[in-house]
Amino acid sequence: MNHETNAEFRTFRGYQLISRREGQLTPAMEDYLEMIFRLCSKDGYTRVGKLSELLHVKPSSASKMMMKLAELGYLKYDRYEIILLTEAGRKAGKYLLERHNTVERFLLLAGSSDSLEETELIEHALSAKTVACLQTLLDFFRSDTPSRERLKTFQAARQTKEKTDH
Repeated sequence: MNHETNAEFRTFRGYQLISRREGQLTPAMEDYLEMIFRLCSKDGYTRVGKLSELLHVKPSSASKMMMKLAELGYLKYDRYEIILLTEAGRKAGKYLLERHNTVERFLLLAGSSDSLEETELIEHALSAKTVACLQTLLDFFRSDTPSRERLKTFQAARQTKEKTDH
């Protein structure tokens, strides 16, 4: 398969600009919304202080982002009160958390030594279709006995290679 015939190559930033023009959330907005969803799923609401603590950002930065996400209709936010997700925010947050978990499980399967950091860095670049394909692949390895055996063989080979590379 030659994907280069009709390819229009861009820089990483170029792809980000296209996404922004198409109305997609920025990676930072996605990170906030994912964490808000995590917290609201647990407690029904969250606060700026808790959010800024968990994302390691200043409360003032978190407040600014809350205003942006509220303007986009993802949450209800009063500067001095609680943060609540709207239906659109719950739907987006749920997808973002599922995407995160799928990518992290895939990276763990592949042998990532720092799956959280790598997930945080790459999850924003994946399309919903690619995430669905990764989930299908993970489900396949989990449910198909011959594939589980091949996966064990792969993991053993990876560990052997890691030992010889060091």
